[in-house]
Amino acid sequence: MLDLKFIRENPEEFDRLLARRGEDAMAQEVLFLDKDYRAVQTEAQTCQARRNEASKLIGQAKAKGDEEQAAALMSEVGELKEKLASLEAKERDMSEKLNMILMSLPNTVYDDVPDGDSEDDNIEVRTWGKPSTFDFEAKEHFDLGENLGGMDFERAAKLSGSRFVVLKGGLARLERALCQFMLDLHTRDHGYTEVLTPAMVRESALLGTGQLPKFGDDAFTTNTGHWLIPTSEVTLTNLHSGEILDEAELPFRFTAHGQCFRAEAGAAGRDTRGMIRQHQFEKVEMVSITTPEQSDDELERMTGCAEEVLRRLSLPYRVVKLCTGDIGFGARRTYDLEVWLPGQGKFREISSCSTCGDFQARRMKMRCRPKGEKQTRFVHTLNGSGLAVGRTLVAVMENYQRADGSIRVPDVLIPYMGGLEVIEAV
Repeated sequence: MLDLKFIRENPEEFDRLLARRGEDAMAQEVLFLDKDYRAVQTEAQTCQARRNEASKLIGQAKAKGDEEQAAALMSEVGELKEKLASLEAKERDMSEKLNMILMSLPNTVYDDVPDGDSEDDNIEVRTWGKPSTFDFEAKEHFDLGENLGGMDFERAAKLSGSRFVVLKGGLARLERALCQFMLDLHTRDHGYTEVLTPAMVRESALLGTGQLPKFGDDAFTTNTGHWLIPTSEVTLTNLHSGEILDEAELPFRFTAHGQCFRAEAGAAGRDTRGMIRQHQFEKVEMVSITTPEQSDDELERMTGCAEEVLRRLSLPYRVVKLCTGDIGFGARRTYDLEVWLPGQGKFREISSCSTCGDFQARRMKMRCRPKGEKQTRFVHTLNGSGLAVGRTLVAVMENYQRADGSIRVPDVLIPYMGGLEVIEAV
């Protein structure tokens, strides 16, 4: 959520920042509502103060035996009670309306984020490795998987509908191996604390990280009032919601392997085959909670941690900085990692690492306090995929495919595969 004080003090700058994200000017609407809200709040406070004063005077009048004055004061208190109830109801309604507007506005981006309308305007930062080439025609992962008998979309559709998959045999084990490898790397080498979190959350958790209210249609809900998480970012970031943290203990770094659920699975007609866009998928997530001074360096560190997964797997990739038209709702700066898929002949996103500044912390009321001080301030939160497991499986299959359709297991994963070096047809 955006800082209302900043909007009050810098309305023109606020509208400029919104315009960079393609949003209409909102400062005047916010400020008019804020002015009216504060006027009602002041009136309610004045009414409450007079009610308290009149209540005390009733006792004094009765002590003096002045029943007429006591009766008049009692009548006034009754009227003030009704007026106060009306003002408090109006105050709540205006507060909710103002809060809803602020909750619906995207985060402002940093000045170094490039302007642009779509992913075509993102800027390449660096590359690693050379795109894989073969002396045979490279196949896409779904053809490889179906020919191996380890990837079944037809039976998945019978069970759940479109955009689901059943993995079997070596491919199921390879996905499990990737999860274990990523978690071991992030915990042993990168200093993240592994966390196992629920896959269902209350509405407040999604409000805290910014999926609600704007993206409610993209999420799955249950008949118990719970929401299925679209990513473990939701649960990991909310672990300390509503708390005041000791600055000396920051940064906190968490990682989790979790099932992710998204009702919206991409643009219509795009990636309808295969595992690139699904309603249910696995991801190893990284989340950091830092002081404001730490967050820029932490984003570079987090991005490096995600890159290291691809390096250990010897998968060619590039890093791009997202433009204003492609960056996520809650992000101030984002790096995407795009892995080379020889079957498609192009780079595809496999990780997104973002700093949100204090945007999420304001929504979930998460602060920090320097040791020995009374003053608190909002923390900064960051999140990143380390990596999207299904897409990593796709990348391994396409980059490690052999002419006969079998898949060579990357060296780093062989111990996780019980010594298996090649995945062949079932």
